[in-house]
Amino acid sequence: MSKRVMVVDDSRIVHMQLKKILADTDYQIVACCQSGEEALEKYGEVEPDLVTMDILMPGIDGLETARQLLKAHPHARILMVSSLAYDDTINEAHDVGVKGFVYKPFERSQILESMSHALCDA
Repeated sequence: MSKRVMVVDDSRIVHMQLKKILADTDYQIVACCQSGEEALEKYGEVEPDLVTMDILMPGIDGLETARQLLKAHPHARILMVSSLAYDDTINEAHDVGVKGFVYKPFERSQILESMSHALCDA
């Protein structure tokens, strides 16, 4: 059974990269959101197994979106995917409750391994 993924990133390039990477895997992208607000609205509709989340986006940033998403859906699994790879940001992301952090630009093996790890205790 395929794992359902919601991609939250304001970059259409990232959406296309992830669609290409996940095309021949057991992951299925069920929604692509370009903002935190859109992700918060769509999560309940699509009920993904995993959310990939950028940090820097217009409106609500990824860390605040993750915070709100986990408050409303405590079992949500979120993997941060960002170029904002500073120790304090990574620490804050883990404090919020995300399951991992992938640095942009990412490689296919790196994203697949991180996604698998984020779901391993599901």
